[in-house]
Amino acid sequence: MNPLVEEASKKAAIAWVAFGGPAYAVWCLPLEGKLYVISGPGEQDLPGLADALSTESRATVSLRGDHGGRIVSFDAAITEIHSNGTEFETVAPQLAQKRLNASGTTEEVVARWARDCVLISLEAQETVQTPDDSESEAPRPATVLRATRKPFRLHRVKKRAKKR
Repeated sequence: MNPLVEEASKKAAIAWVAFGGPAYAVWCLPLEGKLYVISGPGEQDLPGLADALSTESRATVSLRGDHGGRIVSFDAAITEIHSNGTEFETVAPQLAQKRLNASGTTEEVVARWARDCVLISLEAQETVQTPDDSESEAPRPATVLRATRKPFRLHRVKKRAKKR
């Protein structure tokens, strides 16, 4: 594995994952050279994941550095971690402990994930040359956005008289 990808993966809390379309920010767990991501009802949504798993395609993963900008992008092999395997039993509890605002105990969250969600691992295959730009874009349109209004003022601030 490329040393830059390895270091960036160790420090990753969020990764941008794309399956041939736009990239989506997802929280992840770096463990043993892989990034683990959970997706499903009540968790983060990854459009295109089902198609990527069925066609055994790859994902493009971008990671940011301490400065907040993208430092590396790479192609990753996608592997579904089945709930009846030992890897799921090892990874899911660690991922559940990292899950913010989870309703229920770690055991309840892991049981729900085993029943309803998909746990995938992303393993770096090949480093993609990153251009100098940050790939930043305007936010996608969403129904939750609203126009920003000017702040309301209760009273007018009076200027102080100068002392002579």
